[in-house]
Amino acid sequence: RAIFAIEDCLQKHPLQISPGIDKLIRELNSRGTDVYFVSGGFRIMIEPLAKQLMVSKTNIYANTLQFEDDTEGSYKGFDNSEPTSADQGKPRALTKIKEEGGYKVMVMVGDGATDAQAKPPADAFIGFGGVVERSAVREKACWFVHDFEDMISVVIKHGQNKLNGGEE
Repeated sequence: RAIFAIEDCLQKHPLQISPGIDKLIRELNSRGTDVYFVSGGFRIMIEPLAKQLMVSKTNIYANTLQFEDDTEGSYKGFDNSEPTSADQGKPRALTKIKEEGGYKVMVMVGDGATDAQAKPPADAFIGFGGVVERSAVREKACWFVHDFEDMISVVIKHGQNKLNGGEE
């Protein structure tokens, strides 16, 4: 079955998280700041990372693979109702998140051109070059980082705690 082959591959070759992302998400969560994963990747690959990083499945916007309901479980396609399944999908996903969540401020962090496309609706775009540095991402970023330490420092020093009455 195709889905089992994917799961087996992920088991043998687990995806790696960038150093510091776990601490950044913990700091944001401790202040009541919602964290979302918006990806053009596949949900089946992102959900285990989200679980490890304490990001709810409901806060994931990614592509869902579909499989035939037969003995082979062969690949059927993908769910094209996911906002990220088409061009300009990340801006559409962020618009939906912002509207449904009533967020006043939204920041997108990413390492690719499609992440940079998400500003607007994101109010700011932080480019990440910790895995690979792309000049197009650097050029469009409001701030460009090679690791998460500076972002963690800013959150600790300047981040408002929504759990104690701070603004969103």
